Amino acid sequence: MHIVVPLKQSPDLVEEVEINAEGNDIDRDSVSLPLSEWDDQALEEALLLKDGSGGNVTAVTLDGGEADSVLFTALAKGADRAVKLTGDFPARMDHHALARVLVEAVKKLDANLVLTGVQSVEDLDGQIPVLLAAMLGWPHVSVVTGVEVKGDIALVKQEYSGGVMAELEIKLPAVIGIQAARQAPRYVPVSKVRQIQKSAKLEEMAAAGANGYAGIKIRRVFKPESTGHAEMIEGEPAEIAAKLVTILKDRGLGR
Repeated sequence: MHIVVPLKQSPDLVEEVEINAEGNDIDRDSVSLPLSEWDDQALEEALLLKDGSGGNVTAVTLDGGEADSVLFTALAKGADRAVKLTGDFPARMDHHALARVLVEAVKKLDANLVLTGVQSVEDLDGQIPVLLAAMLGWPHVSVVTGVEVKGDIALVKQEYSGGVMAELEIKLPAVIGIQAARQAPRYVPVSKVRQIQKSAKLEEMAAAGANGYAGIKIRRVFKPESTGHAEMIEGEPAEIAAKLVTILKDRGLGR
């Protein structure tokens, strides 16, 4: 079994976000671009499958940003290969274009299972698993919280609203969109990542330029407008409680 896990870098929303000069995106040079949390979940699920059923895991990401760090971290966690796709890519790529780049890599790597995050924090269309499956002609299941492989069949747990779960069988090769792995993504210390950087090498694979269009065009983005400010109440617990009671009464919420 060969599992390919596409890894996407997403803006760190904990940082102060600035808008670019064109006004149609954030300034990506002003923020760090860590691994998307859902792709981290997909990588963990792939590594759990490898630990339990054998096979190989290949991490793939587009060149640029913090690609090297993302891939070396994947190797430190247990991935067998790390492939950086090189080419002329725009700073922001919608998922239709991104899928066309990734699908060629999946074909070249001869994978029979693709695990990818079901979404990312900056999604507008959020359809990477669906699009990859359609372009490959493979079956697909998304919003998955657990995968087990038996021969050429994958047993998946799909999450619905209200705490409802479905258990489905899907025949390999397949694409699965991971909502959450069976356990929290494993942590690797910086020292181990640095050790991997000295002993392992990243592979590079030329990829065709992005093409395809989701039909969505961002004309302008704005920072949220401030409508008020938080009031920090300080003091001893009894003092804070008394102040809260006074505020609630002043606003007509107390009795």
